[in-house]
Amino acid sequence: MLIKSAIFEKSSQRWQDCPDDKIPEYAFIGRSNVGKSSLINAVTNHKGLAKTSQTPGKTQLINHFRINNDWFLTDLPGYGYAKVSKSQRQVFEKLITGYILNRKNLVNLFTLIDIRHTPQKIDLEFLEWCGENGVPFSIIFTKEDKMKPNAAKSNVEKYSQRLLETWEELPPMFITSAEKKTGTDAILDFIEQTNQLLRDNKVGF
Repeated sequence: MLIKSAIFEKSSQRWQDCPDDKIPEYAFIGRSNVGKSSLINAVTNHKGLAKTSQTPGKTQLINHFRINNDWFLTDLPGYGYAKVSKSQRQVFEKLITGYILNRKNLVNLFTLIDIRHTPQKIDLEFLEWCGENGVPFSIIFTKEDKMKPNAAKSNVEKYSQRLLETWEELPPMFITSAEKKTGTDAILDFIEQTNQLLRDNKVGF
């Protein structure tokens, strides 16, 4: 897929306020400091589209970007260890779960995981929650350039093994580096193929 246009559409404090366009939507979520904004910028080839920060938990709203005037890319607040108060974290959790469970045109939830770490409880619990609620998701491993290839492969295998303890099959997985832009074409191909499948099946929202 060639990204011809990537335009900021809207920031929303509630899922009910998200754009009402009936087009496919792909959301990106992950723990704080997983490199989500950098990856979004790499995928869209638009530096600065998503605001990056050294402060974990910077994204606090649901941010929509219109891609090729054909689909939405959604940047969700991170889950986990953002440096915010307990009450604010509860607000984020309500915002995230409300969006994921109620957004009818959400086609896929890209869940970002830092490839440098072995399976983390908070990530596994979030993936399990997605499965229990029938949320279609994929896993994107980030920061592949920060590790040696064999070590990165080993951590992906560890995640696969943990998931297969309770899952019959694995979700789509992508290994990426925002810095080197590796894996971004595979993500865009996945989105393009999914959109084509929706058109072929005349799926409406």
